[in-house]
Amino acid sequence: MSPRTVAFSRTRLTELMVPSFANFGGKVHGGVILSLMDKVAYACASKHAGAYCVTVTVDGVEFLQPVEVGELLSLDATVHYVGNTSLVVGIKVTSENIKNNKVKHTNNSFFTMVAKDDNGVPVKVPELELSNPHEMRHFVTTIKRNKVKREAQARIQKEHDDFIPKEDFVLLDKQRCTITFDKDASYTQE
Repeated sequence: MSPRTVAFSRTRLTELMVPSFANFGGKVHGGVILSLMDKVAYACASKHAGAYCVTVTVDGVEFLQPVEVGELLSLDATVHYVGNTSLVVGIKVTSENIKNNKVKHTNNSFFTMVAKDDNGVPVKVPELELSNPHEMRHFVTTIKRNKVKREAQARIQKEHDDFIPKEDFVLLDKQRCTITFDKDASYTQE
């Protein structure tokens, strides 16, 4: 299996934002945009892998600006990283007002996808050929992001496992919650 370039699977999806995509505030639903992001991530990952791909995780979805009905939404997807059976697809989303051609960056995200065969078994994906420093930066940044994510998940799990209510009540002093159970009762994990 020979390596594939980033350009080989680069995918762009452009769609007109129609009134049926609007929420009660008149802006395009975030869920509509997420669905389109999943679609472009699938197309990009599957093209690189040469196999069916499924979404495993979605990282870094932050809507920076609203998308208006009537705008053209463009989603640009590239493979940033490959493992043995997984790929990370970076997606940049922009919207364009077709009346004045003003383009705004609405969000970025990273979709981790896994390639599967016809029986649903993970399959090996081609290596990624890095042809410039920009592509190398994406690859290395993904490695670092994954490391930070694993470390954070381990810390959160440890804090969850070591939870002692009496020691953590102070954390709730200025939070928007009300405790309705006996603070002095014994605690067992569920």
